[in-house]
Amino acid sequence: MRQGISDLAAFYASPLGQAARDMTVRKVLESWGDCRGLEVLGAGYATPVLAALSDRAARTVAVMPPEQGAEAWPAARRNRAALAAEDALPFPNARFDRILLVHALEESPEPEALLRELTRVLAPAGRLIAVAAARNGPWAPFETSPFGHGRPYSRRQLASRLREAGLEPAGWTRALYVPPVPWLAAWAEGFEQAGSRLWPPVSGLVLMEAVKQTLALQPRPARVAVRRRTFRRGAPVGPQPQPAGRSRAGA
Repeated sequence: MRQGISDLAAFYASPLGQAARDMTVRKVLESWGDCRGLEVLGAGYATPVLAALSDRAARTVAVMPPEQGAEAWPAARRNRAALAAEDALPFPNARFDRILLVHALEESPEPEALLRELTRVLAPAGRLIAVAAARNGPWAPFETSPFGHGRPYSRRQLASRLREAGLEPAGWTRALYVPPVPWLAAWAEGFEQAGSRLWPPVSGLVLMEAVKQTLALQPRPARVAVRRRTFRRGAPVGPQPQPAGRSRAGA
């Protein structure tokens, strides 16, 4: 049984929930930047993180399962959140450049169907980040937070789940090292810095990025400078289109 929307909203209004949001937002921004000009979909309960992208993205949309319920989002603007069955999203094929899953896989009754449907609406070479409770992390055993419900994931389990849906894992990282104790929320940043260096496997969340591969093989592009990524490298990303070459003088 899924958690209700009121419980999720109450958690993210608390100091611990704000810490969880901040650590997740940091990792998403490090990987995707501000998503300027991109179409972004959040599935599950992703609105606390989507808020950090909504000002620069061309469009941000949130979709939530009926068993959970939905809330109006963003509150101060025209609503961009909707209820939809996980295996029948109301979007055309290849609509979104980026998809973010938060509180989605762990409690989904059909995670395979959910991921296949998200793959359908993801654009070719589009990217998806799945955020899940870490199986061996300190948050998974405690039902006092949303991360203590449903099925937690290890890195290998998450990669396998994504591959089954036709997505290729491209990198992964961890976040949320503060223990799920309310009075420790004020020191969340210190736990994050120390935990990522001293005990990396003991995180509350595992985040995995995957890419939607295209079937047609394309020439390998010339090497260009890219922004440094903090996601650890996983399986290689699929081929990308060849940039247009310079025209010869007089051509």
